[in-house]
Amino acid sequence: MDGNGRWAQNRRLPRVAGHKEGMNNVKKITKQASQLGVKVLTLYAFSTENWKRPTEEVDFLMQLPVDFFDTFVPELIEENVRVEVMGYTEYLPEHTQKAIKDAMDQTKANTGMVLNFALNYGSRAEILTAVNKAVEDVRAGAVEGEITEEILSGYMMTANLGSELQDPDLLIRTSGEERISNFLLWQIAYSELFFTEAYWPDFDSKHFEEALASYQKRNRRFGGLDESK
Repeated sequence: MDGNGRWAQNRRLPRVAGHKEGMNNVKKITKQASQLGVKVLTLYAFSTENWKRPTEEVDFLMQLPVDFFDTFVPELIEENVRVEVMGYTEYLPEHTQKAIKDAMDQTKANTGMVLNFALNYGSRAEILTAVNKAVEDVRAGAVEGEITEEILSGYMMTANLGSELQDPDLLIRTSGEERISNFLLWQIAYSELFFTEAYWPDFDSKHFEEALASYQKRNRRFGGLDESK
């Protein structure tokens, strides 16, 4: 969800105003995704690199989940959406940790779409953590034989989504940037990519439908051949 700061600067507003507007857009896109039948919507909300930003901005971003869930959880329950959070959340401020834990607890019975936030997440760190945990388990005898892709996937932070849902079908990046920025590097090996010039606060229902329509036209071969042609 890129471009909040630039969206605000273009309007001569402080960067935090862009983050607030971006939060409002999360609510809109979440509802749309749920109603369209999306199984999992994973949003890159705060990376392990974002701590480098000015303290005032970081403090505002740490407060956003508190404000977001405080107002949106009742609507998520009504939409039957379950909240999950991935990342090194133990390093987040206590009030942020409490907000996400409460949201997960309050929506855990929901059986519809999973709204999965990546908070204090970085893919290289995730892969290193997964490899180290796998090595520990091999040494302890909990894992026998070679480490396969399936086994290593089970150590990734998306493993709780289940084997059928942990690898995203479609990756969308807003704001005109065309790079992955340390997001789900293991999981997106065969994901379709969609880049748009729209800043995240401007990424509306039409943009989302355009991204989904583009995905539906793709021919996904996963390294093989399309036998139908």
